[in-house]
Amino acid sequence: MPCIRHVQKVFERMAFTKNDEAVSPVIGVILMVAITVILAAVIAAFVFGMAGNVQKTKVISTTVQRTASGVTVKYMGGADANSFTHGIVTIDGATDYGNSSGTINANSNILGNTLGSFVNATTTSKPARVMVIGKFSDGSDQILQDTNV
Repeated sequence: MPCIRHVQKVFERMAFTKNDEAVSPVIGVILMVAITVILAAVIAAFVFGMAGNVQKTKVISTTVQRTASGVTVKYMGGADANSFTHGIVTIDGATDYGNSSGTINANSNILGNTLGSFVNATTTSKPARVMVIGKFSDGSDQILQDTNV
C-alpha cells in the first residue's frame, strides 16, 4: 500500500498546484492577433474603397504599319465602335503631318470613326513611336495603341 499512498500524494500535489506562467503570454498573443486583424480590415476598407472610380476599358482595334514614306494607322472597329468618335495619332510626339481619310477631316492627325479610316504620316525616324488616343462619346479618352514601328 505504500505505493498507492505515494501515487495519491503525487496526485494531490498535481491537482492543487497552479501554474499561471503561460496565461500572460497567451493573452498577449491573442491581443496581437486581434489588433492585426482589425488593422488589416481598416486598411483593406480604405484601399478597396478608393478603387471605385476606375473607368471601364474600351475595346477598339487599330493597326500600325510601316510604309516606304512613313507610317499608316488604320481604324478597324471593335466592341465599343458605337461610342468611338475619333482618334488622335501622334508620331514621335508630333501631330502635324500627312493626310487622312475618314469622317472627321482630311490632311490632319485625326483618325475617323468609319471602319477603314486611316492616317498616313511621313516620318524618317526608325523606329517611330506611334500613339493612338481614342476619344469617346461619353467624354473619356483612352490610349488605343502605343508602339514602335
